[in-house]
Amino acid sequence: MNRSSEASARLLSCQGLTMHFGGLAALDSLNLDVLKGEVLGLVGPNGSGKTTFFNVITGIYSPTEGAVRFNGQELQGLGPQKINRCGIARTFQRSRLCLELTIFDNLMIGDHNRLDHGLIGNIFLRRKFQRDLESHVERSRQLLKTFSGRLADNLFARVSSFPMIDRRRIEICRALIGGPRLLLLDEPSAGMTHEETRQLMDDILEVAGREQNITIIIIEHEMNVIKRITDRCVVLNFGRKIFEGTYDEMTRHADVQAAYLGGKEVAA
Repeated sequence: MNRSSEASARLLSCQGLTMHFGGLAALDSLNLDVLKGEVLGLVGPNGSGKTTFFNVITGIYSPTEGAVRFNGQELQGLGPQKINRCGIARTFQRSRLCLELTIFDNLMIGDHNRLDHGLIGNIFLRRKFQRDLESHVERSRQLLKTFSGRLADNLFARVSSFPMIDRRRIEICRALIGGPRLLLLDEPSAGMTHEETRQLMDDILEVAGREQNITIIIIEHEMNVIKRITDRCVVLNFGRKIFEGTYDEMTRHADVQAAYLGGKEVAA
């Protein structure tokens, strides 16, 4: 897969992005452009700043220095909800699903920005409420079918009744339900077997191929995943970018081998 050649414009641009926690620079003058339509792999050892980068982009942290522009709009000063409305959604390394709620309930949490929360509309305009509900149900089912027909058929079952791979699928669907332009995936294969990881990557590739307007940044330690699904890789170490290029170039880069791989070349 190589969709990056088709992407001629920047979707996300970070200039001098810096995030300090006391005397620690979790991000250190990071310059990074993400192109429309690409799948970018964000690689680096634990503590290199990858998740901090996601937290800054999504408004959980306010950067100490630097600028972030998304689709031409400055993100500084915007909170997580406003950034989500701009078209950025994410998953987390540790599950944030509400296990005792249904799949549908969890998906609607991800689509809260487009829901009508008004008292008048939900109590007195019952026909409109019913039409909107049916529309949300159908849209949820269609999205889930991309990942699993079984999930689509059990839309009103509790999330706690499903295995880890299905919970990961539900989390990704919750991020996708609002129609984001940029999807941030934080170690989606964490806690899964090799076979489950392979299946989930098949799902992500299908989404990337079908949703032509979506751009994906994925944090992942499994190099086979990075090799398989990314168009381009960026490697961080101590908050600084030490490499940017293709997977094959990354495997031969001396700084990457020293910082991330203990001086050994990645298996190509």
